Parts: sequence; C-alpha cells; structure tokens
Amino acid sequence: MSVTIREFLPTIFFLGKFLGIYLVANLLYGAYVTSFEPGPDPATRAVAHQTSAVLNAFGWDTSAHDNGRHPTTEVAYRSRDILSIYEGCNGINVIIIFVAFLFSFGRPSRTLWWYTPLGLLLLHLCNLARITVLFWVSINEPDFMYFLHKYLFTAGLYAVTFILWVFWVRMRTPAPVVKI
Repeated sequence: MSVTIREFLPTIFFLGKFLGIYLVANLLYGAYVTSFEPGPDPATRAVAHQTSAVLNAFGWDTSAHDNGRHPTTEVAYRSRDILSIYEGCNGINVIIIFVAFLFSFGRPSRTLWWYTPLGLLLLHLCNLARITVLFWVSINEPDFMYFLHKYLFTAGLYAVTFILWVFWVRMRTPAPVVKI
C-alpha cells in the first residue's frame, strides 16, 4: 500500500490555514497591544472592569484602575490592589486560537457565523469566571494562587476551547453511514 501526498492534502491545507491565521492574528494583536504602551490596551482594561462588576454583583466592593507604571489594570478591594490584569489575562490569545481553528476546518458556512460569536461569548464568560475565582483565591488562599493561575485555570480555559472545537468538528462532519 503506497501513500501519496494527496492523501495528506486536507491536513496540510488545514495546518497551513491554521498557522497562517494564527500568526497574522497574533502579529496584529501584538501591534494592537503595543500601540497603547505604556498603558493597558482597551480589551485588558475592559476585562478588569467587567471582573470588578461581577465581583460587585457578588457583594465584594471592588474597583478597577490602571496601574500607571505598568500596562496593567488593577482590581482593588478595600483600597488594596488584589489582582493585576495583564494583556495575557484578557483571553484574546485563546480567542485567536479558537477562531483560527474554526476558519481552518472546512469551508465557511452559515453555521460559522452563529457558532463563532457564541463560542467567543462562552470563552469570555469562562475567562471572567476564571479571574473572579482568582480574586477570591488571592484573598483567601494565596498559597494556591500561582498553581491555579499558571496551570489549572489556564488548562481549564483551553479545555473549554477544545470542547468547542469538538462540537464544531462534529457539526461539520457527516455521521458515518452504517451498512447492514
């Protein structure tokens, strides 16, 4: 049984489109972020303010303000800065990976135009939940902050992305025909 390059063309095209979209989007995002230096970019600022609003809805009297010396927005509680929200915390990198996959897998369709915003909303809400829980952890269990921030919650956000991809592939791939 001989293997030809033709058998791998769909995979090669998928990887090429994925890497192309991912690299271009990251370059554009990098230019976007650096254009606001030395302050934080508007997306990071918005995520910090939204996190503060969620915390306030749960009864925590928080506020968000720009750091002034670093490109971060701080979430403060009782006049004490608790969290520093950097550009990596705003979820845009995960969103870029999510969108790159969707646009790389198959041809654009009507489904893509409703599934993409729905996935973006879900990822954003998961990211807000992640930061909100990290706020609580930083106050109540600061010894766990590094592990939860660096590994567990980051893995959780990527797991949600992966699950969204699985649903996307299942929606786009016809069910196998079973012959009896």
